[in-house]
Amino acid sequence: MLSRIDLKHASLLLKKRLLGKLAKPGFYPTDIEGLQISRRDTPSEISKCFYKPMIAMFVQGNKRILFGGNEYICKENDLVIAGIEVPVSSSIIKASSLKPHLAIALDLDMSMLSQIAIESPQNNLADSDSKSVLTQHVDADIADAFLRLLELLDKPEHIPALAAQIKREIYYRLLTGPNGAQLRSFYALGSQNHQIARSIMRLKQSLSKPVKIEELAKHVNMAASTFHRHFKEITTLSPIQYQKRLRLQEAQRLMLADNMSASASAFSVGYENFGQFSREYKRLFGEPPRKNIMRIKGKG
Repeated sequence: MLSRIDLKHASLLLKKRLLGKLAKPGFYPTDIEGLQISRRDTPSEISKCFYKPMIAMFVQGNKRILFGGNEYICKENDLVIAGIEVPVSSSIIKASSLKPHLAIALDLDMSMLSQIAIESPQNNLADSDSKSVLTQHVDADIADAFLRLLELLDKPEHIPALAAQIKREIYYRLLTGPNGAQLRSFYALGSQNHQIARSIMRLKQSLSKPVKIEELAKHVNMAASTFHRHFKEITTLSPIQYQKRLRLQEAQRLMLADNMSASASAFSVGYENFGQFSREYKRLFGEPPRKNIMRIKGKG
């Protein structure tokens, strides 16, 4: 489908629609599976998190993202694509109550993307390029597709019939766009990037168990040395470091979302020694678990 409107018009309509739905700052899920919208009225401090496979469109304001040794300054009408789950540090650097930071995020559906990758025109696979965080400027067609997704929120009875179709269009445009070859490599069976993506799923499924490189490599049919090297190229961390980061992020989530105690969250994610957990938590987040959680909740 060709865009109904040009990029400037689409951008204005996206801002208007988001402001109409986001009366207060926050991050909000929607009735469309995998679609979230967000608003921030003030710049934020740096936060450490995992980007799951997703597309983020920045509609207004600026955001700074650090991944490995790379820095991305994302401005209005920029897209960020995370091909796999990766650790990042990010902060809002331009936002105000008069001109808030506005963004739309859409999860990547692995099965849908894999199918579209088979059906769409193929670029050469890009395993030699290990970027897992990709950026590009939004074009009118992608902006229009996101606008149509937001319009569906006002007609929820149409979501079951039309939302998946619009998602497919967005995925198709990404796969045939400037980052298509690299994105395709994470969903093409047999590629090294896809094998790393599978190993990450395995790590998440057995979060509390010790990492065994040989077993992970065998699971994805790679030699242990090749697996270890490519895993670090893609994620910027070794498998052991990656699992540690996953555990700490999940422990933080459990304390915030489930009001779990620091010790209970530590043991839940696989730590056997609370002292070690506390030290590693402070190293990552800059302060001990209890102090960190109280500050985030505004009680510190």
